[in-house]
Amino acid sequence: MDINYQALADKYGTPFYLYDFDHIQNRYTTLKDAFAGKKSLINYAVKANSNLSVIAHLAKLGAGADCVSIGEVQRALDAGVDKYKIIFSGVGKRDDEIRAALEYDILLLNLESEAEMKRVEMVAKELGKEARISIRVNPNIDPQTHPYISTGLHENKFGVEIDMAKRMYIYANKSEYLNPVGIHFHIGSQLTNLEPIRESCGIVADLVRSLRAIKIDIKFFDVGGGIGVVYDDEVTIDATAYTQIIANETKDLDVTLLCEPGRYMVANAGAFFTRVLYEKNNESKRFVIVDGGMNDLIRPSLYDAYHRIEAVMVEGEKTPADVVGPVCESGDFFGKNVPLPPLQHNDLVVVHSAGAYGFSMASNYNTRAKSAEVALQDGKDRLIRARETYEDQIRLELPYLQK
Repeated sequence: MDINYQALADKYGTPFYLYDFDHIQNRYTTLKDAFAGKKSLINYAVKANSNLSVIAHLAKLGAGADCVSIGEVQRALDAGVDKYKIIFSGVGKRDDEIRAALEYDILLLNLESEAEMKRVEMVAKELGKEARISIRVNPNIDPQTHPYISTGLHENKFGVEIDMAKRMYIYANKSEYLNPVGIHFHIGSQLTNLEPIRESCGIVADLVRSLRAIKIDIKFFDVGGGIGVVYDDEVTIDATAYTQIIANETKDLDVTLLCEPGRYMVANAGAFFTRVLYEKNNESKRFVIVDGGMNDLIRPSLYDAYHRIEAVMVEGEKTPADVVGPVCESGDFFGKNVPLPPLQHNDLVVVHSAGAYGFSMASNYNTRAKSAEVALQDGKDRLIRARETYEDQIRLELPYLQK
């Protein structure tokens, strides 16, 4: 597709995010087709990119939503996701969030501790409702990924161990206000190896078999998300191979398979565009200073994450440069020693693979406005979130200002 990125930058200003909705549709279809012949539900992980138009686009394709706050649940509902396709996960749910989720009558609440289960039971009793639940099991399998996005080991804060999970299921099955319908695990993000997924599936499937033996009927088997994508030179997981190992490990269980892809759906569909302000040289060090900052895209600073960076429509001999922003932090960078041609004021730079955990992790640090978000679909662009203004930022403070 021949896209005039300079024209888009002129139209929407910089910095801005651009999302290819056709790419998102292709990713969803690829994964859904890989589950063909199996009872399945794909629950998009809203945290990856929570723009309402992105969620609505996936909802129209048939996706559900995996949510980790009541705000995300509300976003999913507002975007048109069927309530019976919404899961509410997360280690720390307040009573008011639990109450709202039960009143919304979503598919289920995913529980991560015995204490949380007791709170859900209490709130359900107050409402006179039955809470459909699943329990997040920690299989203690090394996901072979970055430690900050590893979630399936005992040292991580997520989920419960097998023995605790079994005790919780027995308790829930006896409770008048809890209905244990599902089981869940999620060992980490940016997974590029099938073996940890296969091992985890096997462990959790064995737990389901032991629960069935004591008349606890698990209907939903949730394998979490975490399928890796290409940022640099990663060799990623084949969708059919992924679904096949899940099907093989659960073939005797007659369960609906759930998965929660986020990054897989949107990372490579998105790019972040920012304009050059100027170049700066300190002895042997070259800096390209741009108008986007770590408040817009924090992954490089937070995880030392790699994003491919290119100059748009600029030729010349490339030399290493640190691409940095205007935020008052040494950690305000998008890439270091990036090969770039000589750049001038207003030249356009693109940071690739920024569709996941980009805008959704943005902040107003340094009183910087959040950038615009733009969709590209069928060759046409449209604004899906306006650029923030200073007035937007202070709206909740002004009424309480005392001079």
